[in-house]
Amino acid sequence: MSTVVVLGGCGAVGSVAVKTLARASAFSNVVIGDVNAARAQELIAELGSHVSFVPVDAGDVRSVRSVIATADIVLNCVGPFYKTVRTVLDAVLAERKPYVDICDDVDVTLEILQRDAEAKRAGITALIGMGASPGVTNLFAKYIAETQLDSTESVDIFHCHGGEPTEGPGVIGHRFHCMSIDIPMFLDGELQYVRYFEPDGIALRETFDFPILGPTPLYPYPHPEQVTLPRFLKVRQVTNKGSVLPIEYYQLTADLCRLGLSSREPLDVNGQTVVPYDFAVALLIRERDRILKQQQFGVQRGCMSVVVKGDKDGERREVRVHMGSSSGGLGEGTGMPAAIGVMLMQQGKITTPGVLPPEGCVDPTDFLTFGLQVMRGSGMGTGGSTLRIDTIRADGSVSRVDL
Repeated sequence: MSTVVVLGGCGAVGSVAVKTLARASAFSNVVIGDVNAARAQELIAELGSHVSFVPVDAGDVRSVRSVIATADIVLNCVGPFYKTVRTVLDAVLAERKPYVDICDDVDVTLEILQRDAEAKRAGITALIGMGASPGVTNLFAKYIAETQLDSTESVDIFHCHGGEPTEGPGVIGHRFHCMSIDIPMFLDGELQYVRYFEPDGIALRETFDFPILGPTPLYPYPHPEQVTLPRFLKVRQVTNKGSVLPIEYYQLTADLCRLGLSSREPLDVNGQTVVPYDFAVALLIRERDRILKQQQFGVQRGCMSVVVKGDKDGERREVRVHMGSSSGGLGEGTGMPAAIGVMLMQQGKITTPGVLPPEGCVDPTDFLTFGLQVMRGSGMGTGGSTLRIDTIRADGSVSRVDL
């Protein structure tokens, strides 16, 4: 009997991970640890009796420890991670359980990386940031650097998604957080910080032409790749830029944040206490639905591209890996790689002890070989999906490989 506990297994990302793990039959038991009992019962009815539910408070170490005590592996999908991941990692280390998460908050990533020695003493692997960005982006960058180039100069990461069936307060809170903190960029061989609304951050904005999505305005994103990739790859630059569709919705989010409505400090408004953050979240949820309907947006979709530049046989090369879907978004793009990471760990292919990002403990070839099987078995990589590598040589010629 083997058991995986998926904390936050009822969410947009966690539910995809639960479905992927349950349908792959990699574990005898898939346990959903969440607060949403009704949604958990829907998943159990859909997936079968080997899926079960246990209520858990991800903010309480004792609650998490009681849920994961009998697990073989723990997958953490509870966001926002800058609030929850410390508590969950405390429980995981105390229980000495192999661990995977999708943490995409760079500030807390720096904190939990400092617990590497503690994880080593516990003899466990804590694989952090095993989603889309971070996650797949890290492994694509490592794969290209190791197999396609003799030397690597830069890694630039671009991502965009939108149109998911729902978007909860946690996602919006994460977005406000990303717009409010110092954003790391590895430039000219050193880690530098820019601000989203300041001139140094504005200067990094650009439009990128994605497969499926087309030209899309992108903005500096404080994801962990800029911090972790230079630890494992010899590069001069790592950047990360992204946005959310519809762009009008993302720009509204930015406007509310810039105007201070992401503040949690209460205000007195005509004798009533109003928290700007609560108002902004409620407004964004309402306006998102309106904008999607107004634009006749259609199905959710997203794309992620990793552009790596360097030299091969004395010639300049640019290699672009694109992964996108015209029928999937945040949940599919992040939840599925997380589940693949869990299954690779279950297979004994991720064993390095410590707190490590994907490029520090996952073989990119293992991920690509096994991951493609899982993705295609779930319909990803077929139909309206894209997974390809474009190689651009010094003379401008382009060769393409569809995976």
